[in-house]
Amino acid sequence: MMQKILVSRCLLGHRVRYDAGASGPFDQLTAWQAEGRVVAVCPEVAGGLSTPRPAAEIPGGQGVDVWDGRAQVLTAAGEDVSQAFLDGARQALALVQRHGIRIAVLKANSPSCGNLLTYDGTFSGVKVNGEGVTAALLKRHGVQVFSELELPAAAQALALLSTPA
Repeated sequence: MMQKILVSRCLLGHRVRYDAGASGPFDQLTAWQAEGRVVAVCPEVAGGLSTPRPAAEIPGGQGVDVWDGRAQVLTAAGEDVSQAFLDGARQALALVQRHGIRIAVLKANSPSCGNLLTYDGTFSGVKVNGEGVTAALLKRHGVQVFSELELPAAAQALALLSTPA
């Protein structure tokens, strides 16, 4: 069975970012899509948020804190959008489980998808080490999460999973 990869829709050129923009496409992701490997998701849209939508950040930048009830995902106006982020992450996990996915390529720095860095919640452009809500949930369930800045590493991980034992 061909190993599938969960990919943020914005990285495929879909205009689903908070600002109605896209962050792709990327050649490697396009190639995987042509192979039928890609399962696309935008957790924020899947969770019920519109496009465009107000920017949101996690105070402290830690998606795991949202899961553990220690933080919320807030817009600059102070609106709590945590439930939509949690719902979207659960839908991403359902796709992972349905398709037997073990690798995800998600949007860097996003409060949903960031895997290494996220914004700190001050809406000042400051990034901190941390992961978004969806990335945190997927990692808790054993998924290797990469960003578009780590496509060679994602390709290497896929090759290792695809090599017969």
